[in-house]
Amino acid sequence: MATPQVSDNSLVSLSNLPVTPRQRGIVFAVSAVLFAAFGITAPFAGAQLPPFVSFNPAVESMVLVNDLVTSILLFSQYSISCSRAILALAIGYLYTALIVIPHMLSFPGAFTGLLAAGPQTSAWLYHFWSAGTPIAAIVYALSGNADRKSSANEGSTRSAIGWSVALVIALVSGITWITIAGHQFLPSLMSSDHYSNAVVYIVNPLTILIAAIALALLWSRRRSVIDYWLMLVMFSLILNYVIAAFLAGQRYSLGFYASRGFTLVTSMLVLALLLREITNLYTRLARANMMLERERDSKLMSAEAIIGSIAHEVRQPLAAIVTDASAAMRWLGRSPPDHDEVRAALSRIQSEGHRTSEVFDAIRGLFRKGNQGRRRIDLNEIIVEVLQSLRGELKDHEVETRFELTELPLVDGERGQLREVIFNLVHNALEAMDATTGRSRVLRVTTELRGRDAIAVAVEDSGPGIDPQKLDGIFTAFLTTKSHGMGLGLAICRTIVEQHGGQLTASSDGKSGALFQFVLPTASIDKTARAK
Repeated sequence: MATPQVSDNSLVSLSNLPVTPRQRGIVFAVSAVLFAAFGITAPFAGAQLPPFVSFNPAVESMVLVNDLVTSILLFSQYSISCSRAILALAIGYLYTALIVIPHMLSFPGAFTGLLAAGPQTSAWLYHFWSAGTPIAAIVYALSGNADRKSSANEGSTRSAIGWSVALVIALVSGITWITIAGHQFLPSLMSSDHYSNAVVYIVNPLTILIAAIALALLWSRRRSVIDYWLMLVMFSLILNYVIAAFLAGQRYSLGFYASRGFTLVTSMLVLALLLREITNLYTRLARANMMLERERDSKLMSAEAIIGSIAHEVRQPLAAIVTDASAAMRWLGRSPPDHDEVRAALSRIQSEGHRTSEVFDAIRGLFRKGNQGRRRIDLNEIIVEVLQSLRGELKDHEVETRFELTELPLVDGERGQLREVIFNLVHNALEAMDATTGRSRVLRVTTELRGRDAIAVAVEDSGPGIDPQKLDGIFTAFLTTKSHGMGLGLAICRTIVEQHGGQLTASSDGKSGALFQFVLPTASIDKTARAK
């Protein structure tokens, strides 16, 4: 299955974001709380309370801010996902935010005279306002299936948002003008502070029907998290309509105040969801960005390790080739030329050339999967070969070599890689003993059997040793105590040994030398893995 691209709106659109059992449980829990609040308030909804004229503008100011912020966030979602369903919701919430303004200014006793509104203006604006959210939810539900087929570029989404804002402003302005200029032609919805029969038997049931249709469409869809939250909004709106018109019957009753509470909750629900999901999205993006940075750093480290390991391993045979070539030139420059010494130097150059080729094969094997290229080899033979290749350095460093080689069974492995392990351990021991004064410089190499299925190779020097507190870090790549080193030798050695199914360890008291030891299984790695 192909991995979906980031541009797929199913990944970024709230209309396609799957709901989790926990989110579904939250929606049902909030529904239960709202229904409980409705049940407690309903018996007393008709009780008349003191008229707090400032209460309505205060609540509606909060609704204005909530719906406006919600619409901005939804338009932002649309600009990313190009979802028609999200655009419909954004338009709906912008409409409910803007129409609150003339309703608040025309509410009797609050800002009387500012809009020259008539006695029916506020009531009609309220019902036009109330119908906005359920109609937007219906359009959302019907547009949801078209999201996967819709596509738009950045310019077209900006154009759609601009036209949507302009049309909403024009619609709200037109409704406001009609309810103000033609209020005398509109049916009466209020008689003093009481709702008329037109509200109780026509307008309010029609509004509840629209909300119920929206709820039914959302229930039939209910595949995303926003579907469930919009169902909660519709449920809250229905409770609001029932308690305001059917149970309260007039302004400034308990039901009137309670309905404003339901209105405020309704406007806050989707905003809360958007803020939560945007926070989650930011968290996921931040984590994804951190993972990408780690992956990039890992790739850079791997590339650096490959280049560093090649430079580290090839430098030594190349240096030996240059030294032997210089020696051969000196022997040829003698009169008469010493052909035996020249032949010996050329033989060493040939040997180091082969070793360079083996180094490349060994490094390539580090990054190759499987056990291709392995064969049965004799570690004692490799140790002797390494010591012979370093005899010049052993002599120059005035190092006494002691080796105790026990007869060993053959092991499965890559000869070039294991040769590099032994060469690195011996060469490191020689460099460590450069600082040794006042006592003999002794290199001790031993091999032994470990039970019936393992062998051990140990390289011990008489140098100054290693600080015991630093032993854990000496196998870490790019950490070194040498001014000219890269810190890759021991890291590569441990990698090779572990790829052969073994273990490389180090020990030192920090005073009298260091001991490096690796243990390898004598059985095939494949057989060992099958036995486990």
